[in-house]
Amino acid sequence: MSERVDTLGMWSAVNQLPEQMLDALDRTKDLPGLPDRTEIANVLVLGMGPGGFAGDLLAVTAGPFMPLPIVVVKSYQPPSYVDEQTLVFALSASGDTPEIVQAAALAAEAGGRMVVVTGGGQLAEMAAVWDAPLVNVDPRLNLPRAGLSALTVAPMAILEQMGLFPGASQWVRFAVDQIRRRRDAARAPAAFLARRLAGTVPLIYGGGGLGSVAARHWKNMINTSAKAPAFNAGVPDLLHNEIAGWGQHGDLTRQIFAMVVLRHDLEHPEVMRGFDVMIDLMDEVVGAVHTVEAAGEGPVAQIFDLMYQGSVIALEMAASVGLDPGPVPAVVAARQALAGRTR
Repeated sequence: MSERVDTLGMWSAVNQLPEQMLDALDRTKDLPGLPDRTEIANVLVLGMGPGGFAGDLLAVTAGPFMPLPIVVVKSYQPPSYVDEQTLVFALSASGDTPEIVQAAALAAEAGGRMVVVTGGGQLAEMAAVWDAPLVNVDPRLNLPRAGLSALTVAPMAILEQMGLFPGASQWVRFAVDQIRRRRDAARAPAAFLARRLAGTVPLIYGGGGLGSVAARHWKNMINTSAKAPAFNAGVPDLLHNEIAGWGQHGDLTRQIFAMVVLRHDLEHPEVMRGFDVMIDLMDEVVGAVHTVEAAGEGPVAQIFDLMYQGSVIALEMAASVGLDPGPVPAVVAARQALAGRTR
């Protein structure tokens, strides 16, 4: 086995996920300055990268239980409907994400009720000017992909305090318990699957909102930690489009692609049937089909369990070939190019 290289401490950050989640609950407890729930008609989440993904997580976990809609925006501009009845979460681990700094400024100007979750930077300064509730993210989490837990859990807890997401803290604690069980188990299953995926292009398929978001996390982690291509989609949507793309070239695709199916206990019965149909149609298209099961009580535990497994497997894939999972030079190069800077 190749020697593990990890200059940014990604292994430690991923394995500290339960403690990060509990810390986020503590930092959010009794947060002053929140509006009354009767003053809010809709919820907007502004985020990019981990912040945007945290918004998606919030939408699929809290959204089904809430009396108000949640909209996630990953761009420079908030929706035109933002006003004093909009609760706006601005999420950024660094506090300097350009898209979110601009979008948050516009949302505040439109009258949005701002809540900022950040590790500092411009957003923290803006929150002070707005006199807006501020949750300080542990600055040690300002690593690539390491601050996702805090950016997700803090809004959950805030919505619970406002009476919009009852029981959120308990759902988070169920997730903490499950991830600790998963973390304390043997590494062998994750390392085994990582070896099976090495040298392939994984297709990560999940079911419904929870599974689809978890599949995107797997794809992102394999891209950034293992520096390898991967693709994701969700059932039933892929049965209306993507499945048609596998109608030919089976001799080629069987050599390249492996399918990872993410399953959870909250799948709709028709989604379960959809998986059966998909696997039957794809059996001769991919080289192998691997199934990963979620565990834990409730939607928050189930999705975080799937995501944690994906994070660890991506790290194992990197370790198997001696790659450093932390740095993402291609992302840095893209950002520099967009900013008009040269190396």
